[in-house]
Order: sequence, then structure tokens, then C-alpha cells
Amino acid sequence: VQLQASGGGLVQAGGSLRLSCAASERTFSGYGVGWFRQAPGKEREFVGSVGSIWNSGMTYYGDSVKGRFTISRDNAKNTVFLQMNSLKPEDTAVYYCAVSTSGLGPYAQYDYWGQGTQVTVSS
Repeated sequence: VQLQASGGGLVQAGGSLRLSCAASERTFSGYGVGWFRQAPGKEREFVGSVGSIWNSGMTYYGDSVKGRFTISRDNAKNTVFLQMNSLKPEDTAVYYCAVSTSGLGPYAQYDYWGQGTQVTVSS
């Protein structure tokens, strides 16, 4: 599975961005997809995930983004979205999407990763 993340950019605090994760795999709907981020000097952080059609697209979110970020998917377009609202400077990071081959949420097994897209939130 090849993944292409896009949609990053520079935004002011309080603003919004929508990231996309497009997959090459036509059976994409059968996989869960997670979003992660990594800021300079920090460990990779789980942002959220959306399940496959087999678990009704169940979503999970990290505590730091709950209520601000929303994950959705369009299986017809093999794409998962990360809508980010009320952005804060601490949301600045490279955001990655990844496909899970088993499990749900932050502890799923993510075997395929996209290249990342930079999100910068200015204060």
C-alpha cells in the first residue's frame, strides 16, 4: 500500500487545515488508517485513527486533539481526511498517515506509512 499525505501548510493559531491521505490500494476500505505527528525533538504522537468497513469506521483520538480534530474517510476515493480546527502552535509537526493491518486505535499494527506533510501553526 502506498500512501500520499497532503494538505499541510502554514496557518495562524485558531485556524483550520484539512489533511488528506490518498492510498494506492483499491481494497483500502478494508484497512484502518491512523494519523500520527512528530515535532522536532519529540517522540511520535498518535493523533487519531479511523477503522475499516469491517468495524464501522470506528474513530479514536489522542487526548491533545479531542474535540478539535476529526477523521473521516471516503472509500470511493481511497482517501482519509484529518480535519484540524482551532489549531494551536503546539500542533506544529510533521503529520503522517499509516495503514494498520491489525488492531484499532493507537496500539494497532501500522505497517505502511506515508511520507508526511508539514503543519506549522503560528502564534
